[in-house]
Amino acid sequence: MPKTEKSRVLVLADHRPNGLEEVADHAELVCIPEDRLAAELPHADALLVWEFGTEALPGAWPEHGGPRWVHTASAGVDRLMFPALRDSDAILTNSRGVFEQPIAEYVAGQIIALAKDFAGTYDRQRDHVWRHRVTQRVWGTRAVVLGGGPIGRAVVRTLRALGIETDLVGRTRREGDPEVGTVHAFDELDALLTRADWVVCAAPLTEQTQDLFDAATFARMKRGARFVNVGRGPMVVEKDLLSALEEGQLGGAALDVFREEPLPADNPLWDAPNLLVSPHMSADTDTWLDDLAEVFADNFTRWRAGRPLRNVVDKELGYVPVADAPQAAAEEGSR
Repeated sequence: MPKTEKSRVLVLADHRPNGLEEVADHAELVCIPEDRLAAELPHADALLVWEFGTEALPGAWPEHGGPRWVHTASAGVDRLMFPALRDSDAILTNSRGVFEQPIAEYVAGQIIALAKDFAGTYDRQRDHVWRHRVTQRVWGTRAVVLGGGPIGRAVVRTLRALGIETDLVGRTRREGDPEVGTVHAFDELDALLTRADWVVCAAPLTEQTQDLFDAATFARMKRGARFVNVGRGPMVVEKDLLSALEEGQLGGAALDVFREEPLPADNPLWDAPNLLVSPHMSADTDTWLDDLAEVFADNFTRWRAGRPLRNVVDKELGYVPVADAPQAAAEEGSR
């Protein structure tokens, strides 16, 4: 049913984000810091987790009452998968649609940077050293992308445009996917790793993917393969990655996410051979904050009108099922 009264919408942020003016016209929009969460949540109808890196929500979630809808300004929802929220009746939505192409461009850029040894070029330029060398052609190489959601699919499309033969791995096998062809099942990953020149992790953090990339997984990869992680830091056992780089099992890697963020200055990954480190920025473009606000504002309009929300997370799976994609695409195409 459409909502006729003003709802109380909390925004976990130290200031009101731009782009929420229409929401403020139809709701009591209140921005709160983390230390006010516990007091305010029981009286909220909806919560926008703008500060998506927060760890405060589990301890502040009320035993009774609380938001009927929680939206996060992120694609990943692992920080929100605590029992009280997962077991509640609250609908959880994410910001799918904002990050896919920027992350795909980041992955493509890192693959080209590793293949063309841009880091080595920058080092030699800084030292005023002219040293000719050959680099790798990416056209005709092979990649495996783990993560069958929109981000993984955008990565596949972009890498295929570069002439990279790319396999996509999701939770279950699907033949004849209209966008990517065959989606391989998770249990096919090990076999695919043995022939991949590039391995890209773009999956959500779940019990299945926690610590997935360990010494055994790196050992299965083709010697000299490169690894890119734009998923979540805890999917990688970092000491095993460091060893694989030092021993030459991996020819290089690019990490945008880490187990501890910010990455401590004394972490050995900073000095690992052939490793490109970026500070969790692969999705952050010059328009991303406006885009995030637009996704929430659109969902608020739907919520207020009693219409189905976009990007509803399956709280048992821990992500938005791909089955939701055709409906979302049709809705977006009609706007």
